[in-house]
Formats: sequence, structure tokens, C-alpha cells
Amino acid sequence: MRLLAFLLTCLALSMPVAAEIVRLGDRFYSIDLPANPKGAPLILALHGGGGDPDQFASSSGFGRDATNAGYAVIFPAGSGRRGERLLTWNSGYCCGYAARWNVDDIAFLEKVVEDAAARFGVAGDRVYLTGMSNGSMMAETFAALNPALVRAVAGVAGTMDVARYPVKGRVPALIIHGTADQNVPYDGGVGSSSLSRTDFASVDAVVRAFLRPWGGALATATRRIDRRDDGTSVAMTDYRKAGDIVLRLITVEGGGHQWPGGRKARMTEGKTKEIDANTEILRFFALFP
Repeated sequence: MRLLAFLLTCLALSMPVAAEIVRLGDRFYSIDLPANPKGAPLILALHGGGGDPDQFASSSGFGRDATNAGYAVIFPAGSGRRGERLLTWNSGYCCGYAARWNVDDIAFLEKVVEDAAARFGVAGDRVYLTGMSNGSMMAETFAALNPALVRAVAGVAGTMDVARYPVKGRVPALIIHGTADQNVPYDGGVGSSSLSRTDFASVDAVVRAFLRPWGGALATATRRIDRRDDGTSVAMTDYRKAGDIVLRLITVEGGGHQWPGGRKARMTEGKTKEIDANTEILRFFALFP
């Protein structure tokens, strides 16, 4: 019985803490804490346009994987009309309510980081960001404007407004995007399936924006992944400065508007099985402890 009690205690100490909802004025965030939250690095994971924290946490499974790796994960809520659960982020040229009413989401996310550090003891100076679609645009924008705070950023299926927001310093970036994305086209422009008529920036424009602060003398290397018969393949290109990776571009050839490895039951084509976004993001973040 003593051995059993000891094992159960060890198991409890190694398990992540259940998600907690925190209200900040008329906004909120959900936080998943690792077993040892004090001083834990912090990831902000931003839902897509029309989503919400619970939806994104459930569909991506990111909170579970990241807390198991020792991170605290915050799923902040975008904004919408009162009582509306279809939330968006103001990333400049997109999207919805947040962009239309020029919501200051940069200030909101800064407040979220400060509150989480004070309330839970997580490391407010070891911040990473990721996001899907409109959340990717917001994550990249926040990182571009806060290079001293952000250790690394990972955007999936969303391109930031590079014409409006310059990247102000060196931020390591991971970009995952499908060439068959009809919501946010890989080559830029208006998506044929997008609910927004936004003229989106191309993936190449975002890559160039994040590389610019690193200067010249960048070495590149590409490897290809095509292990599954799913109609997609992956080209993974690393950009290095003095031997260190500063940007990784993962192009999903034939891939649609999705979080690779996530649940998107309605998608019948362009759903890659070649990579898992959670794995790739956490692997990239681990390069910048």
C-alpha cells in the first residue's frame, strides 16, 4: 500500500495541471500549466478567425504536448460582439470584428503575459508564440513588434501584414503553409474560400521580412519528406546564420488550410499526414531555450 501511495504521488507530481480560465476585463485566457509551473517558459497559442481558445486547444491538442514538454501554454481569446463566440484578432489587414474596430491586441497580449507571470509564476521573459490562420498573423505581428521579448515564433497557415508591420529585430521564425491553401494563398492575394476579401501577403514576403534583420551571408538547405500516400509532400528549408538556424520554412506541397496533425474532420483534400505541427513547433522552440 505504501508503494502504491508513493507511485500515485509521483504520478500526480509529473502530470500537467488542468486548464484554468482567467478573466481580464471583458476578455479572457485559458492556461495549461506543466507539473512545475514556476519559471516555466510560456507559449501563447492563438486561435484562428472565427474560433476560440477551447476550440483551438481541442482541435490542435497543443496544450497537452507543450505542457508535457515543460511549457506553460496560454490560449488567449480574440474579440467579437458581446456574447459572440466567433472571435478574431486585429493583425492589420485582417480579420473581422477585431480589425474593423481596431482592437489593440498587441496591448492585450502584453497584458496576458504580465498577468500570467504574476499570477502563476511562469517566465514572462521567456515567451514563444504560435497560431493558426488569423492567429498566425497575430502571432507573427506580435513577434515582429516585440523582438526583445519573444524567443521564437511559429505561424501556421497565416501571413502577417508585412506592408504595415516591419520586423523590428531578430526573431527566429518557423513558417508552416500549404501550397493549396484556398483561405490564405501561399503566393498571396485573395483566397477563393476566405471569408475575408483581404489581399494577403505571400509566404515569401513573410520569410523575407523575418530574414531581413539577420543581414546577409545566410546559408540554406532543403530536405524533402514524402512518406505517406496522402497527396501531399513537404519541403523543409532551413536558413542559417553562422551555422545557427534563424528561420525554418515548411512548405506542404498540396496542403490545404489546416494545422498538420490537428483535427479538421470536414477537410477531404489537402490534409497532410507527412508532419505534425505540434512536434515541429516544439522541436523548433527547443532550439531557442
